[in-house]
Amino acid sequence: MDTMRNRVGVLTTARLAAVAAVLLGSVALVSAPKPAYSKREKAFFADPSIVAFVRPGLVVQIESAAIAADGTITAKFKITDPKGLPLDRTGTYTPGAVNTSFIAATILAGQQQYTAYTTRLQTSPITGVSATQAGADAGGTYQQVGEGEYVYTFHTKAPATIDRNATHSIGVYSSRNLTEFDLGTSFDDNVFNFVPNGTPVVTTRDVVRTTSCNQCHDPLSAHGGARKSTELCILCHTPQTTDPDTGNTVDFKVMVHKIHQGEGLPSVEAGVPYQIIGFGQGVNDYSSVVFPADVRTCEKCHDPNSGAAQANAYLANPTRDACGSCHDNVNFATGENHSADSLPEISDRQCANCHTPEGELDFDPSIKGAHVIPRLSKSLPGTVFTLIRVDNGAAGKQPAVTFSVKDKSGAPIPLSAMTRLGLDLAGPTTDYAGVISENALGAAANADGSYTYTFTAAIPATATGTFSIGIEGYRNVKLLPGTKKEVTVRDAGANQVLSFSVDGSPVAERRKVVAIENCNQCHSSLSVHGDNRNQTVLCVLCHNPNGTDVARRPAEENPPETIDFRTMIHKIHTGEELNSEFTIYGFGGSKNDFTDVRFPGDRRNCEKCHVPGSQQLPLNDNLLSVVTPRGYTNPTPPTAAACLACHTDKPAASHALSNTNTLGEACAVCHGPDGEFSIDKVHAR
Repeated sequence: MDTMRNRVGVLTTARLAAVAAVLLGSVALVSAPKPAYSKREKAFFADPSIVAFVRPGLVVQIESAAIAADGTITAKFKITDPKGLPLDRTGTYTPGAVNTSFIAATILAGQQQYTAYTTRLQTSPITGVSATQAGADAGGTYQQVGEGEYVYTFHTKAPATIDRNATHSIGVYSSRNLTEFDLGTSFDDNVFNFVPNGTPVVTTRDVVRTTSCNQCHDPLSAHGGARKSTELCILCHTPQTTDPDTGNTVDFKVMVHKIHQGEGLPSVEAGVPYQIIGFGQGVNDYSSVVFPADVRTCEKCHDPNSGAAQANAYLANPTRDACGSCHDNVNFATGENHSADSLPEISDRQCANCHTPEGELDFDPSIKGAHVIPRLSKSLPGTVFTLIRVDNGAAGKQPAVTFSVKDKSGAPIPLSAMTRLGLDLAGPTTDYAGVISENALGAAANADGSYTYTFTAAIPATATGTFSIGIEGYRNVKLLPGTKKEVTVRDAGANQVLSFSVDGSPVAERRKVVAIENCNQCHSSLSVHGDNRNQTVLCVLCHNPNGTDVARRPAEENPPETIDFRTMIHKIHTGEELNSEFTIYGFGGSKNDFTDVRFPGDRRNCEKCHVPGSQQLPLNDNLLSVVTPRGYTNPTPPTAAACLACHTDKPAASHALSNTNTLGEACAVCHGPDGEFSIDKVHAR
């Protein structure tokens, strides 16, 4: 009877809400304010009356859990919209059915990882081998106990040997289908920790937080999108779970290390692909994954500032499974490929004897020492460039640049100690049209310790506006000289760019479109072309609308490819989703094919890379068209050059061409901030 009353209550509330929505619809169409959704969400652009009725989004929260004496597992949970309005899981009384799946797991005494109760036996149709796999419970029952509140009773029972003093966790992942309202599918997950005997939870597993993953993944989502948090992932991706098709474990610490090492795995380099065969026998081949940061940047995931209670576990508790996942050619049973004098490692307790958290020197066997990236070694003296001023910088003149080169202590570095020092002249800043690069190692020394270099090339006599000069270079430094670990490292300086007027007009800096800080959310410390280029403000001097790889591309591989920054970066990050190859020939004739790049984020989030608003239309009127010898049109107008780098098919190019005439591009009419198909709207999720 109580359950019936609850259902009647839900029915009455829902019907009243529906009637109210109809009665107030005409008012809502006129006056309903936009809800608090971001421009990255479809709901921001939807009809306010539809949004008010549907209340898009999903929040699932486990409120309590229990395990009865007979092993019956129950979890009380609540589903609401983001503002707390209860939702009907069937979708009968509130829009959108909500699907939920539950997992139950425990951390056994003396262990640090979960063992799941909810498992299945999976038999491979390829090998005939069977393996245990943790997963969601199947066959459980639901009971409604309030508006939006339910109790789920697992079909799986906890074993009779359950440790009621151990930490237990119930995980739920859920989805709410709102596609009939053109509002997509909403996802959420949640994990509830408890101890069955009622005592406070003490033991947890909290090594890598989802926020660390989302620096790149934007956001993390797997298996169709509903699994969004590492807290949930580790309930199924346990040491007990194996892929029977390949024999590979899907234990989280092993799997994630291997995925991010990707093409750099010793096993992959030896010709053995790293694959996991998942749902529906889908083959997931991670052998071509390239981690956007250096994989030695352990703190990228094990972030000490993330709030994870065990973020430093990799330092304090190294294990054969974790370390051997990246170093997968090490045989711990024999010592092969471990070290010259290594004996068999029969226990994880041995690891910390040699692999302490941090030693006295870089490149030592300590965990931090062994993962030092040479160019970021704290032992490097550092190279610091400062552009001081530009003299004789008028049109038709040869500009003289005064600059300093010092180490990080402030001590001057003689140019004779520099291996390379280059100065790049480009202009105008309205849109760089070309670049002149010169070797500045012969610059004249000044009494104050600075240097002055006069370009052999002159600024064009017809030049107007603002030009820029950038500096780049490095010196070779030996670290640990005279030891077995001696290594020569390029100690590169951070690029600087200085702008100056060539005609007496006010200095106007080049527009800022992307920020190096945004690049480094994924790349950690972006550095290319032999560590010479490490700031986007310098990159755009060379990667300008007129730039191509013609100087380095073999004649038989012509036509050349554009290296315009907007086109190149969009295409690189589109990678494997391009419908044509994208290859650039670089220094030394290197062939760089980017069509296998896997961008870990979602390219619809333009501001992942862009400075806020810089992607909006219209673009500046004075931008140059981009030389695109391999494009559908050549040159390609500036707006189309950006958009067609992701939208690479012929219909998209035809659309852009048909909206361009002698007056310019008409893109902003439809795709401007207030247009029917604004950039924000068409990229909303």
